[in-house]
Amino acid sequence: MKLFQIRVTLRHSQPQVWHCLQVPTDIRLGRLHRVLQIAMGWTDSHLHAFRSRGAAYGLPDPEFPDGTRSERNVRLDKVAAAGDAFVYEYDFGDGWEYELKIEKSLPADPAIHYPRCIGGERACPPEDCGGPPGYEDLLEALGDPAHPEHNGIREWLGCDFKSEHFDLAEVNQRLWRLR
Repeated sequence: MKLFQIRVTLRHSQPQVWHCLQVPTDIRLGRLHRVLQIAMGWTDSHLHAFRSRGAAYGLPDPEFPDGTRSERNVRLDKVAAAGDAFVYEYDFGDGWEYELKIEKSLPADPAIHYPRCIGGERACPPEDCGGPPGYEDLLEALGDPAHPEHNGIREWLGCDFKSEHFDLAEVNQRLWRLR
């Protein structure tokens, strides 16, 4: 089995959020979507699309024909190669865009479970926070206990969100369960 090592970087976000994944080269885009959702800690609650070589892949909606091709049977190695970069867009309303840069192709180690995450920095922004501008506002409010929205945002998040936190073992544990 061959692998792609992919650096997944959130566009238009400061501080920068990135994760590095290793996936089979023949992974279907629909499954890659699930891998990305797990790696980013999101819940697959919104529409998404991959954009590569002038084409869009996702879940076509017959009521809104826009040329999106079905991702279900399209293999990653048919739309990208080592050295290529393409876009994964999630939640069209918030406009999250990730650059997926295929850093290299490499052989799989039969003793390792794939897909897997091999590194990263920072937590992915919470869903429904308003895209990159909303995330910047959220971080500003969380970082300042005197901010008028500080308590409301903490309550809305329902947890102790730490933007600097990235737990590699937790991501891989969730990817392991993807089987």
